[in-house]
Amino acid sequence: MLAMALKELRQLARDRRTVAMMIVLPVVLLVVFGYAARFDIDKVPTIVAGPAADEAASNLPSRMDVIATHPEWGRDQAIDALRRAQATVVVIADPQHPAVLVDGANLFGAQSVLRALAANPSLPKAEVLFNPDLATSFVMVPALMGLVLVFIGTIVTSLGVVRERQSGTLEQLAVMPFRPRDVFLGKVLPYFGVAIVDLVIVVVAGLWIFGVPFSGAPWIFAIGALLFLFVALGMGVLISTVSQNQGQAIQLAMMTLLPQILLSGMIFPLDSMAIGVRWIGYLLPLTYFVQIARGVMIRAAPFDALLVPMGMLLLLGVIVFGLSVLRFQRDLAPSGTGSRHRRSEAEASA
Repeated sequence: MLAMALKELRQLARDRRTVAMMIVLPVVLLVVFGYAARFDIDKVPTIVAGPAADEAASNLPSRMDVIATHPEWGRDQAIDALRRAQATVVVIADPQHPAVLVDGANLFGAQSVLRALAANPSLPKAEVLFNPDLATSFVMVPALMGLVLVFIGTIVTSLGVVRERQSGTLEQLAVMPFRPRDVFLGKVLPYFGVAIVDLVIVVVAGLWIFGVPFSGAPWIFAIGALLFLFVALGMGVLISTVSQNQGQAIQLAMMTLLPQILLSGMIFPLDSMAIGVRWIGYLLPLTYFVQIARGVMIRAAPFDALLVPMGMLLLLGVIVFGLSVLRFQRDLAPSGTGSRHRRSEAEASA
């Protein structure tokens, strides 16, 4: 029995991915989750508008962080600023028509503002826009759509492609006249079609079952979803190129999936996270899809207001595409370095 235990221990020590899953990942999750698991926002981005903007800005609760004042703005400009996610709250300092407009699509920020206003009766009563009832489903369902796409694109795609590695199909591709990018696109397109069908089903279910509004332009949402799908599927293919079997693919996929759930703003607001953890969220594709989905569905945000998340998804897609092509170029080498490296990887994981 002792000999068997020593043999398993040596074999486990050679499997670096499993060791990372068992030791490193729990520590990382503990630290990240400890800093990220906060719902209360200390500073809420606030714009003060109206003729008395400069004076009113100095009398707001400390929780309302004034980022700009616009004495020339009226109600229409204030609503447009919230629609574009330029702030969470806009205070209209007009002696004739004072108002406090709050973005209900930013659920936790809106709740933080309402608590601050309740403790300061000198300010006018807040008017919550876009999500007046502060329904959790309105902000969660668009994010869950992205989670479904990440699951399909990363885990399912990586398992499907790595299955060919185990069956020896990739070795056959090495002697065929395929360019690496052709192989990459050929692997991605079938899952791309399935993911689009799943996206339509999830959107329809969210609208019908939970009553989530779809206030914006469908074509803007479609562009963001396609960019996000390209990144998610590319990540799945990239994971498959560095995995020798389906077990390794699942491990790596989970290591990329969990941070996206915790740090994308899907559950915990990015504004409440410590700055040392928040920057990780800005590297995750789900972060930008959540911004696009909530912006289009709840706020009816225009296309130019979503150029930053769209551009980030495009950049991440180019990076993932390039890395996947490079990996395929090495794996599809018919002889020499690529084959020797694959054999050494297989021996190391045996």
